[in-house]
This record gives sequence, C-alpha cells and structure tokens, in this order.
Amino acid sequence: MTEPQIDLFNRLGQSLSKVVVGQSALVRQLLIALLSGGHVILEGVPGTGKTLLVKVLARLIQSDFRRIQLTPDILPTDILGTNIFDLNTRNFTLKKGPVFTQVLLADEINRTPPKTQAALLEAMEEQQVTLDGESLPLPDLFWVIATQNSLEFEGTYPLPEAQLDRFLFKLLVGYPDVAAEKQMLLNSQAGFQAKRSDLSRLKPLATVEQILQARQEARAVRVEENVLDYLLAVVQRSRQHVDLALGASPRSAVSWLQACKASAWLSGRDYVTPDDVKVVAPPLLRHRLILKPEAQLDGLLIDTVIASLLAQVPVPR
Repeated sequence: MTEPQIDLFNRLGQSLSKVVVGQSALVRQLLIALLSGGHVILEGVPGTGKTLLVKVLARLIQSDFRRIQLTPDILPTDILGTNIFDLNTRNFTLKKGPVFTQVLLADEINRTPPKTQAALLEAMEEQQVTLDGESLPLPDLFWVIATQNSLEFEGTYPLPEAQLDRFLFKLLVGYPDVAAEKQMLLNSQAGFQAKRSDLSRLKPLATVEQILQARQEARAVRVEENVLDYLLAVVQRSRQHVDLALGASPRSAVSWLQACKASAWLSGRDYVTPDDVKVVAPPLLRHRLILKPEAQLDGLLIDTVIASLLAQVPVPR
C-alpha cells in the first residue's frame, strides 16, 4: 500500500465532514464502500444530508454523476435507455439512460415499483446492461447509492431480498448532535448553500483512476486463515440464529471479506484483524438478515441481533 493513497482518502473524509457536518462515522463507512466497490443504501429521515453527501463525494473524486428521482411512474427504459428508430437514417440509435455513469444516485428507490427496481439488478451485479439482446458494459467505477426514507411506508415498494443482497452496506443517517447542528447553522449563516453553484466551487481531491488504483491495493490486503475462519463462523451462525428467518448469503460473505480489507487499508494496515470484521458487520448485515415474525412482534432490533451474533462466536487471537 502507498501512503499518498491513504492520505488521499483521509483528505476525502475530512472534506466530506466539513460539508456534511456531524457524520464522521457515516463518512468513513461510505469510503469503505467506495474502496470496496460496493453499492450503498442510505436510509434516514428527510433533511439529513443524504443527497448532499453523495453529490459532494462525486464532485471530490471528479466522477461522472447522474441522479434519478424515482417515482411510481418511472419505467425501466427511463433508467437503462432504449433504441430509437431514426426516420431519416432508417436505423436504430441507442439513447443511453442515466445508468451509464460512474456514480449513480437512485433517490428514494423504494418509491418506484419492483419492475423498475429490477432494472438495476444486472447493472449492480454484472456491471453491464442488456438492451435488445446486446450487452453493454458500464464504466469501471460504477457505483450505485440509493436513498430511502425510514419513516414513510405509504406509496412505497420494499426492495426484494435479491436486490438488497446486491447492496454492500445499508447506512443509517441520523440526526447530528447539538454541536454539529450549530456548525451547520453557522455555515449557512456564512453563506454556504447546498446548491450546484456552491458545490462547483469545491476543489476535487482525487481522480477516478486514483480510486481504482486504491481498490487494487485494498484487494491485496492480507487475511490470515484464523480471521477468515472467524468471518465464516459468524456467517454460518447467522443461518442458525434463533431469531433469524434468513441468514447471510454466500455473496454477503464475499462482500464482507472485501469490506474488511478496505477497512484495514483505510487504517493503514496490510492485514485484516477481527476488529475489521466486527466494525463492518452492522452496515453489511442489517439489510440482509430477516427477523422471524415472533422476534419482530417482540420489538427486537436487527442491530441487537447482529451484536448478539458477534458475541456468540469466539474471537481468534
């Protein structure tokens, strides 16, 4: 690993934290996802800076950025694109949709029907789109960040398990503390507004090529066999947990390993520790595990189950 690359990610985190105040833990988890190449769900009430966070990060890494405001009447072709017949040339011309970008913000993803949600499945898993039988590759840095409101249920369509499993993390965006919220007010009073004109003045800190190089370095982080066995034991235990109807999938185990490597790399280490396994467990598992009905009736929280799951598996020395 190279020190300049780590410093680069540290500067990214610091710049994000200056604009989206009071969310330093969230920022670090988002950087782990970026380094892992894993898609993210941001869940929180309106007004907590979810969209702003994504816009700022896309600006800082100089990436192509597209935003889809998802509604019940959005069609799959509005996301993927379509072939249009040109009467003058008598040929079909491909009109690419917003999915052909590097950073894609799917705003309020649970407000669009399952048919439209499913339009992203192939893109998220295989980094390609199939239109009229032709497979079209997406950019090397293809990253989906979806947002959803944690409170509103009317007029929403819950994401199916197959799609949820394609997201690396589900990050909860909460309210900032008093000091952070005061700083937000001071920033606003000083003239900062979350508009395109203000965001365009942000100085880019990295390039897409640097992000891709950092990903290669993170993939090379060493994982000892006892740590690998520890991660696997937690995955296996999740499938036997008394409160869970659905445990972690094999895909989640692979994603978990890569997220652990990214966490270690960001910490300046070339090896994974059990603490890396623990720190990425909540955002990686909370959208994949399904509680049994009786556990839901008892008001059990999924993060509580994840904590108990980790406590049940002995930590290797």
